[in-house]
Amino acid sequence: MILANGPVPTLELQKTAGSIPIVFVQVPDPVDLGLMANIARPGGNMTGFTHFEMAFAGKWVEALKEIAPHTQRIMFMSLAGHPAWHGFLRTITASASSFALQIVPAPVSTAADVERPLEEFAREPNGGLIVSPSPIASIHSNLIIGLTARHRIPAIYPFRFYASDGGLMSFGIDSADLFRRAASYVDRILRGESSADLPVQAPNKFEFVINTGTAKALGLELPPTLLARADEVIE
Repeated sequence: MILANGPVPTLELQKTAGSIPIVFVQVPDPVDLGLMANIARPGGNMTGFTHFEMAFAGKWVEALKEIAPHTQRIMFMSLAGHPAWHGFLRTITASASSFALQIVPAPVSTAADVERPLEEFAREPNGGLIVSPSPIASIHSNLIIGLTARHRIPAIYPFRFYASDGGLMSFGIDSADLFRRAASYVDRILRGESSADLPVQAPNKFEFVINTGTAKALGLELPPTLLARADEVIE
C-alpha cells in the first residue's frame, strides 16, 4: 500500500497506482478534486484524511481583517497550479467581498516568484497576506516571514510553525495528529480491510496561534476577543 502526503502526489498516484491501496493525508476536499464521488464510502482503492475544506479559507480573511482592521488589499499566495488553488481563491474572494477587500492572486513556483510579487505589493499601503498550504510556501517560509516583517505586512499562515518562526499568526490543522490517525488506517488495510469501505475523515484538531512580538513590531493592537480565542499566544 501507499501513504501519500498532499494533493499533488495523491492525484498523480490516482493515475498510476492501479489497484494498490492508498491512504492520503493533508488533501483538501477529495470530491472537489475528483478523487472520489462520496467521502463516506470512497468505493475505490483510495481513502484518507483531509486537512482544509475550501470554506475554511474564509476564516483566514476574517482573522486577518480583525487583527489588522486597516487592511484594504489581500494577497493570496500559493503554489502555481496547486490543485486547491481555485477552490481556496473562490472562497477568499467571496469572503473578501463582504469586507470590500481587493484580492490579489499570487501563484508562485520559485523563491524569485515569492519575492517579486511581495515587493511590488508592498509599494501600496494597507495590504495583508494569506499564505495557502502548499509545498512552495513551506520551503520558503523564512523568506516569506522575513519579507512581511521588512515591509510591515500583516499575514496569516496555515500552520503553527509559521507563527513560532516569527509569522504574525496561523490558523489551521494539527498536521501531526492527521498522520497519527492515518497510521490506524494503514494498519487496518494491512490487516485485510478494504480502503473502499473506510470513510475519508476530516481533521478534529485546529490551532489558532498569535505571535504578540510580531504584532507589536507591526504596530498592531490586538483585540482582547481575538487573544481570548487563540489556542496559543507566543510572546
